[in-house]
Amino acid sequence: MDKNNLIGFVLIALVLIGFSWYTRPSEEEQRAAFVQDSIAQVARMNAEKQRQVEAAAKEKEAKEKVLNDTAALFHSAMNGTESKIMLKNEKLELTFNTKGATVEKAIIKNFEDREDHPNLTLFDEKTQKLNYTLVAKESNISTQDLFFQPSEVSDSTVTFTAVAGEGKNITLSYRLGPDYMLHMKMLVTGMDGLFAPNTNTMDINWQDKCRQQEKGFMFENRYATLTWHETEGGTDYLNEMKEYTDEPVQEKIDWVAFKNQFFSAVIIAKNDFQTNALMTSIPQEKGSGFLKQYEAKLKTFFDPKGVTPSEFDFYYGPNDFRLLKRVEKQCDFDKDLEMERLVYLGWPLFRIINRWFTLYVFDWLTGLKINMGIVLILITLLLKLITFPLVKKSYMSSAKMRVLKPKLDAATAQYNKPEDQMQKQQAMMAEYAKYGVSPLSGCLPMLIQMPIWIAMFNFVPNAIQLRRESFLWIDDLSTYDPIIEWGKNIWLIGDHLSLTCILFCVANVLYSWMTMRQQKDQMVGQQAEQMKMMQWMMYLMPVMFFFMFNDYSSGLNFYYFVSLFFSAAIMWTLRKTTNDAKLLSILEARYQENKNNPQKKVGGLAARLQAMQEQQMEMQRKREELERKKRNLGKQ
Repeated sequence: MDKNNLIGFVLIALVLIGFSWYTRPSEEEQRAAFVQDSIAQVARMNAEKQRQVEAAAKEKEAKEKVLNDTAALFHSAMNGTESKIMLKNEKLELTFNTKGATVEKAIIKNFEDREDHPNLTLFDEKTQKLNYTLVAKESNISTQDLFFQPSEVSDSTVTFTAVAGEGKNITLSYRLGPDYMLHMKMLVTGMDGLFAPNTNTMDINWQDKCRQQEKGFMFENRYATLTWHETEGGTDYLNEMKEYTDEPVQEKIDWVAFKNQFFSAVIIAKNDFQTNALMTSIPQEKGSGFLKQYEAKLKTFFDPKGVTPSEFDFYYGPNDFRLLKRVEKQCDFDKDLEMERLVYLGWPLFRIINRWFTLYVFDWLTGLKINMGIVLILITLLLKLITFPLVKKSYMSSAKMRVLKPKLDAATAQYNKPEDQMQKQQAMMAEYAKYGVSPLSGCLPMLIQMPIWIAMFNFVPNAIQLRRESFLWIDDLSTYDPIIEWGKNIWLIGDHLSLTCILFCVANVLYSWMTMRQQKDQMVGQQAEQMKMMQWMMYLMPVMFFFMFNDYSSGLNFYYFVSLFFSAAIMWTLRKTTNDAKLLSILEARYQENKNNPQKKVGGLAARLQAMQEQQMEMQRKREELERKKRNLGKQ
């Protein structure tokens, strides 16, 4: 770029800046524009508010017209007195209101609530609403506005009928099963002329405020989710920590669940809920007594001719894996509903562990009618027994490296410069190969234990069998066990200190200390220096765990505490029973065997690592040779 071009670009920039400054509105004009925009925004808000008021007024006017017009559709059903109908069995008690003909209160028997009442109220008329809307030619028909007449009433059945006129009515028939499932059929009679010819769906609006049922608000809130099952298979849910309003679901779905940690209310449609259902989940404040504000806006099949009923099943009960699988069979819709997915068992790998191992062991141990704290200890012992061969292999690999440390120090003493680290690594691998030791052979088996830890992290908080179960000082294994509470929330800590969390963190520090000490004994050269920085990270981890797990269930913290205790005990026992001198003599014998058989090749992981390092050394040698040639050419 020459001088003239540069001057030209500068002049163009100055012209553009000057033009922008010259045409910029004055402060008075900016204020006037701001005021005008504010007035326009207020006008739009007022117009929207006016539209809503007019719509509400029209709806009210339509209802009043029906009430005043004795010949109007549903005139008699719009007038009446509310009454209660109760269906019950040994496990469930449902209260219906004749206005709307839906369940307004659900009590799950034999489960204590947060106030220690013997039965738990899942929801009541103050927080839960369910409305079916039929879109007719002249006006919408909402079941929540109608008074229904009950008939065929027994402990397990009731039929509600709303009369629209002579020969015209809406019928909702309910049947309570032996467990937690309620069956319902909705049918219209003599009303097909009131609907448009292409009408084949109805609207459903379901709302509820999910109650806090457990002591620990933060922990229970993590497991309170609006969940649904897609018709093509699989479940999905709204993130429990975020706020959603009318979140669309693009797939057809079988059921929608308003779920908290251990109990759920579920609506299931025989003919699916159509696409573009709208889901709402709004987290509630701690101390409000509620976890989430739920709402589901759904569409499903409706036959205005009254030939085929719209059928629904409702589940009001505990989130128990085996129970959900059993109760699902009571549904007559011939679908694989996968309702057991309400018990979250983790991502696919961890779910497999929990589904095909942990659940069976847990069922077997709980069947023995022993304390749930003992069950957790026995599960831990069984897992340690299964993984013991891997743990022992890992420890023996570390022990071999420990006894070979003096020989490694001697073999790598000449490679102390930073640029010699590659040669140092190769010398170490060569020394390990002489004695038939693989430095990574113990690390990989240890990684197998991590999925078990994570699987239990998902399993224990969802095990309803731990709810209200006491053990030692713990009153309830499903929530935190405070040794002190102060009633005011402190950032990162909360309003209490959980004893099992403290025990878990202390055990973690001790186990980390033992592990770091063992690894330090086998480190060579700069590895030992790097280990000093690593140990601070290892000690910092339990502190982070404290802030994470102080709100978690005492059962989970207790499991981790017991697991770390047994891990430390196993490590200590292996250390005490390992004869370093004998182990070194075995390695020396192996070295002599390899030395006397030079044709014998190193195999396994050690051979692959050695080959990789030799490859890297060769590549580094070629790069250095190339750089040297370039420098020589530059000098010429």
